Amino acid sequence: MNEWWRSAVVYQIYPRSFQDSNGDGIGDLEGVRRRLDYLTDLGVGAIWLSPFYPSPMADFGYDVSDYCGVDPMFGTLDDFDRLLTDLHDRDMKLIIDWVPNHTSERHPWFVESRSSRDNPRRDWYTWVDPKPDGTPPNNWRSQFGGGAWQWDEHTGQYYLHSFLAAQPDLNWRNPEVEAAMLDTLRFWLERGVDGFRMDVVAFIMKDPDLCDDPEPPTEELPRSREHPDVHAVFRRIRAVLEEYDPPRFSIGEIYEPNWQRWASYYGGELDELTMPFNFSLLHSPWNARVFRNLVDGCDIAVPPGAWPNYVLGNHDEVRLATRYGSSAARGAAMLLLSLRGTPTLYYGDELGMEEVDISPEDQQDPWGRQMPGMGRDGCRTPMEWNTNPNAGFTTASPWLRVADGWEARNVASQGETSTLAFYRHMLALRKVTPALVMGEYRSLDAPDDCFAFERCHSSERLAVVVNFGGEDRRVDIPGTLLLSTMLDRKGPAEHLDLRPHEGVIVRL
Repeated sequence: MNEWWRSAVVYQIYPRSFQDSNGDGIGDLEGVRRRLDYLTDLGVGAIWLSPFYPSPMADFGYDVSDYCGVDPMFGTLDDFDRLLTDLHDRDMKLIIDWVPNHTSERHPWFVESRSSRDNPRRDWYTWVDPKPDGTPPNNWRSQFGGGAWQWDEHTGQYYLHSFLAAQPDLNWRNPEVEAAMLDTLRFWLERGVDGFRMDVVAFIMKDPDLCDDPEPPTEELPRSREHPDVHAVFRRIRAVLEEYDPPRFSIGEIYEPNWQRWASYYGGELDELTMPFNFSLLHSPWNARVFRNLVDGCDIAVPPGAWPNYVLGNHDEVRLATRYGSSAARGAAMLLLSLRGTPTLYYGDELGMEEVDISPEDQQDPWGRQMPGMGRDGCRTPMEWNTNPNAGFTTASPWLRVADGWEARNVASQGETSTLAFYRHMLALRKVTPALVMGEYRSLDAPDDCFAFERCHSSERLAVVVNFGGEDRRVDIPGTLLLSTMLDRKGPAEHLDLRPHEGVIVRL
């Protein structure tokens, strides 16, 4: 079976911000295609494209008005097909975002649904009468703040929106909705996509009784919008992906700190998601003991035959180099790329791009404009390519300003000991070192402030050690030093004095 995701490094691209090809200040699919040489040289095996569908952009594409098209700002279906063909010609895979929980309020389905109570698509969304006093039917909250129910004056009912009011939730308990959404998967599968990143996919099945959420919130089940009935739906989604040869890939956006519940989304027969996203490290402090405990917990929780994954950055979170500090970012990357499991990189992290403080008047993120301080623009600034105006991203005024410091940090300007050079060395080492890709994982005892583990495959044994602290730490690992995050030493070693935040890989 061609389970390419076990060895691939996934690279997330936010299309708005990667490369503008037509001079309108917004990145597009053709811009991505023109930068494939860079991704090939970097050494990634798959790209994940954030949404490019037709959308009013109330949530920058996560409010979909047509699941089977391309928004004109990003190009055309022909542009998509050319990008996919060029990726496959390079033996790279394409994962696209799929947004199953909600549509745009302007999606034709919802336009019909809200037109009248007796419209055939009324039950494609969750419509509920108010309480006798006119208030919403329960206390559910939107993930973007405020209540999760929007009053519709025309039909005299509330509709459910787990995010913005412009993003009404689909009713997956209606078989017609499920069938229609599965057909949207088939549309892209027929075009040849290799898999899907499934947005907030655990939310698609709600509590059928619409019971109030506990106040204060609790971690105990049941949960109103992560109802256990979702597992049966996941199995049917998986069946669609397995209609194709080879079976296609799925990874679900699921924020679940409980390892047992997290692992349940693989399915008892490994028949649900290929992987639930593992965000444990992404939301953790830079602390060796915390990282070790989380990685050990994940490795134990993954069901036999399944495959783990790790992520340290994405389009919703503060940039890696800002979260941990630029000095620690390489060590974090070494961990991400050497742990057992599929790593996902976020565009620009390989350059050391940092979070940008976007002023309130320049905020583009609708969530940030609605809730000051919550905007995600700071991690979505344009990719930094060269020393041309706007870092080579566009010849026009960019939709977001380029981050300060781009003149020295861009792809063309990074030298032999740069962060980009480290990523290239690290990815190249993965490709020729089976233990780093398929090897078993075992954590090791290490000095204070250090996280150490072993990767073993056949007769090959490697040790990875990262110093999380600000002081030198001596480690006893006799072998051959293959790579340091500082790119300034390698060769035989009996003892290593790890410098602050340095990481090393040693062949034992």
